[in-house]
Amino acid sequence: MKFVLASHNKKKLKELADILNKFGVEIEALPENAPEPEENGKTFAENAKIKAVSAMEFTGLPAIADDSGLCVEALGGAPSIYSARYCEGTDADRNALLLKNMQGKENRKCYFACAICCAFPNGTFIESFGKCEGEVLQSEQGTGGFGYDPIFYVPEYKCTFGELSPQIKNEISHRAVALREFTKKLNNYLQE
Repeated sequence: MKFVLASHNKKKLKELADILNKFGVEIEALPENAPEPEENGKTFAENAKIKAVSAMEFTGLPAIADDSGLCVEALGGAPSIYSARYCEGTDADRNALLLKNMQGKENRKCYFACAICCAFPNGTFIESFGKCEGEVLQSEQGTGGFGYDPIFYVPEYKCTFGELSPQIKNEISHRAVALREFTKKLNNYLQE
């Protein structure tokens, strides 16, 4: 069975594809002309479902979507579902704003969250959730990954997501945790 990944974000597509391919899930990219649905959900799960349904309706294929973001304790959980829209501009601009908002804050605890939703044309949904705990650094470290990766420090590995190898990141990340749970549920569904 073929699936479409409901995202135009090339870096996210590569990361999702690398993880899903290990589980034998065959995927293809969302066509460039596919619409970008309005992410007006109040949770990661609601936004993932909105994106999955939109991609499934456009392509006619089962669609896998994720919605993920960084949740920072000292900022009341922000930027959360607004992580990609925290401010106009680039990943570096969003990192700079987050670091500015964290100035003077002693509590640096945070986590990355990821909700996965797969929408099937028959109306079935498979959903999962994953998270990865860490800390917000004082400045960027590393050039790997994307988004908030250079400021997300993983104490267990003594480095940021931006410094981790893609192989290790794809084993421990919020997205990897959610996709592991998702593939178990998908295998159960396909065997029914």
